[in-house]
Amino acid sequence: MMRFLIALLAALAMTTAVLGTNVTYDHRAVVIDGKRRVLVSGSIHYPRSTPDMWPDLIQKSKDGGLDVIETYVFWNLHEPVKNQYDFKGRKDLVTFVKLVADAGLYVHLRIGPYVCAEWNYGGFPLWLHFIPGIELRTDNEPFKAEMKRFTTKIVSMMKKENLYASQGGPIILSQIENEYGNFESNYGPAGKSYINWAASMATSLNTGVPWVMCQQRDAPDPLIDTCNGFYCDGYKPNAANKPTMWTENWTGWFLTFGGAVPYRPVEDVAYSVARFYQRGGTFQNYYMYHGGTNFGHTTGGPFIATSYDYDAPLDEYGAPRQPKWGHLKDLHKAIKMCEDALVATEPTTFVGQNLEATLYKTSSTCAAFLANVDTKNDVNVSFNGKSYHLPAWSVSILPDCKNVVFNTAKINSMATVKRFVATTFRDELSNSKAISLDWSYISEPVGISSNKAFNKLGLVEQLNTTSDQTDYLWYSISTDIKGNEPFLHDGYQTTLRMKSLGHVLHLFINGKHQGSAIGNYDNPGFSKDIPVVLKPGNNKLDLLSLTVGLKNYGAFFDKTGTGVSGPVELEGLTNKSTVDLSSQRWTYQIGLKGESLGLNTGDSSLWVLGTPKSQPLTWYKTNFDAPSGENPVAIDFTGMGKGEAWVNGQSIGRYWPTYLAPTSGCSDCSYKGPYSSTKCQKDCGKPSQKLYHVPREWLKPRENVLVLLEEIGGDPTQISFKTQELESLCSLVSESHPLPMEAWTQNKATRKLKSESMRKPRILLECPNPSHVISSIKFASFGTPQGNCGNFSHGYCKSPNALSILQKACIGSRTCNVEVSSTTFGDPCIGVAKSLAVEASCA
Repeated sequence: MMRFLIALLAALAMTTAVLGTNVTYDHRAVVIDGKRRVLVSGSIHYPRSTPDMWPDLIQKSKDGGLDVIETYVFWNLHEPVKNQYDFKGRKDLVTFVKLVADAGLYVHLRIGPYVCAEWNYGGFPLWLHFIPGIELRTDNEPFKAEMKRFTTKIVSMMKKENLYASQGGPIILSQIENEYGNFESNYGPAGKSYINWAASMATSLNTGVPWVMCQQRDAPDPLIDTCNGFYCDGYKPNAANKPTMWTENWTGWFLTFGGAVPYRPVEDVAYSVARFYQRGGTFQNYYMYHGGTNFGHTTGGPFIATSYDYDAPLDEYGAPRQPKWGHLKDLHKAIKMCEDALVATEPTTFVGQNLEATLYKTSSTCAAFLANVDTKNDVNVSFNGKSYHLPAWSVSILPDCKNVVFNTAKINSMATVKRFVATTFRDELSNSKAISLDWSYISEPVGISSNKAFNKLGLVEQLNTTSDQTDYLWYSISTDIKGNEPFLHDGYQTTLRMKSLGHVLHLFINGKHQGSAIGNYDNPGFSKDIPVVLKPGNNKLDLLSLTVGLKNYGAFFDKTGTGVSGPVELEGLTNKSTVDLSSQRWTYQIGLKGESLGLNTGDSSLWVLGTPKSQPLTWYKTNFDAPSGENPVAIDFTGMGKGEAWVNGQSIGRYWPTYLAPTSGCSDCSYKGPYSSTKCQKDCGKPSQKLYHVPREWLKPRENVLVLLEEIGGDPTQISFKTQELESLCSLVSESHPLPMEAWTQNKATRKLKSESMRKPRILLECPNPSHVISSIKFASFGTPQGNCGNFSHGYCKSPNALSILQKACIGSRTCNVEVSSTTFGDPCIGVAKSLAVEASCA
């Protein structure tokens, strides 16, 4: 009998595992095992971080209130050569998905396989470009065959590991294609046919979970069309039986070389999310929740920077960006307190002038959202017989239709100020042997140095020539200058006029660097006149053309060319005449000699001791020990020009600290009013990026190898290793703030205060490092303080004992919790609305 029971239980367990989770949808929500769900999701792209980082990123996402992790699948990463697959290291998709499952979260797998993502070539492998007769992203048989083959490969991998929810795994949604609707009309009727085919192909793979198409208003049934953008509260799907879903809520924007650093205020992010759920949405995804790093040559654009920080709630290095992470965490708690009401009924909305009240009410539950969409004016509103204050451009959430537990414009979460603490090579050497000054170098030959070089009449297109196996293509030619040319004697300036499709061009004449030309994100191509110095007789002209990531977005983006397009003309010869070199015979070399020698590993015997400075086309190498501690590591490339860096053979990406952002376009940015990608920018007139992430996973305790390829000249002795350190914790909370979310029970039936003593707003501080405590109070003011974290100042009204009270309450403890009220601090100005501002440090 016992054996029978054991066998029966085992059979039941197997049946449950096989049946897995039932995921469907209706007009209100994604339905999991028969229950409508309000889901909060966040994008983390597995190859933009490292496997050692994944568990912590996933756990911090869960701690931040996420239910789902969303990721693209990167075709060119996994199949760089046709039928040769790579799923190791940062490319280990299966392990990443399993780690998400281990954390108890769901997965939205966006297979694409076109992904955009500011990723090189939109995620397509370049070998697609060379298939005879192929046309990408349209009703084209060669392309559809390859797309189906790769999509099937990924689905089969997931099925083999039982990773779909229908098999008991975490994947509850999949996506096919990506934002095709933005450009479908460019492809004509073939575009419509392609989308119908893609939908049919995807559903035929029988994943057992719903498929979505983002930005695809004509997504065929049963696929769900979803919204991408800064705001999606007005979005409605294309059929009455589909839920309202938001696959990309852009938490910031991507950084470009030559651009200022974009950011998005958390008050506006929270506003957009609250408005979406208020108006009937039930699935929202942050793009990005952790942006990470574009290692190697993965950047697209062109001119997308190596950092893909995206001003996300988890920064490039994986640390919470406060108060963004904490404020959104509080928002998620408030939304979850409303979940039963949100999915139980249709909303009832009351509209006033720039005001909107939305009620979700049944016989057993009630939740309300109060929105002030005015971009300037705060208002007091009456709702259900009570008065509520609504700041401009904000939403208040009332999970019981009575108490405001959250307002998007009032931040209870603490803020942090982080800085990167540097140790230059020189300083480190004076204290220890952690970083050596023993630089070695190898000079890269200018022009043709390979026996694989080839000749051709006219100018070649770069992408078709290099197949994107390298950033570099040499265009070389010689020209004779007669000794009686007037410019040789009268000082008349001779110039070389060049036109390129992009992205960067370095000109050398007779082995000497004469100048460079660069494009930018908006205009990758350029025309450039460069003054040149020629000599009588034979002159060698070498043009080094570079790519900085391939285009990833737009109709027919795959047809965008790169390289020198011509004309290439010498101007200022006899009688100021012009010689067109474009159609003459050129010699071409794909890549640099150092690349073919594998100098990026540092293993060559050709290295010579020394540190030549300001020399173009120079390889540098040095050794260093890993910085102490566990904090994130970056290299500050101040002093260098443009190039690429490798640590222990791993490319940390392209560096370019000399490409500065414009001096204009940055200003104080209000969260109020619609956001755009250029509304909020910082660091104008400074390098777009000077800090470059070095994952600790790539470091050994000692004798690490750093290799640099410098293109235009720099001084490697000026670069420094830095570690991310916490400088300050801050909080600014007013007497009118909602209570901390921690004050409320999460019991959806009661939603009561945990304690009657928690009826006042509070400041909450916590040292992120569990082994640290609050060591000092740098600033404290109760009254009318001004400024923000790191720049607080006293206002006209202040309590005389705020500092001493905070010191007594906080110093020596890891956490600090102080009531914001006149009961605590006394009333320094009766009748005036007061706030408490605090800045503390941890040690």
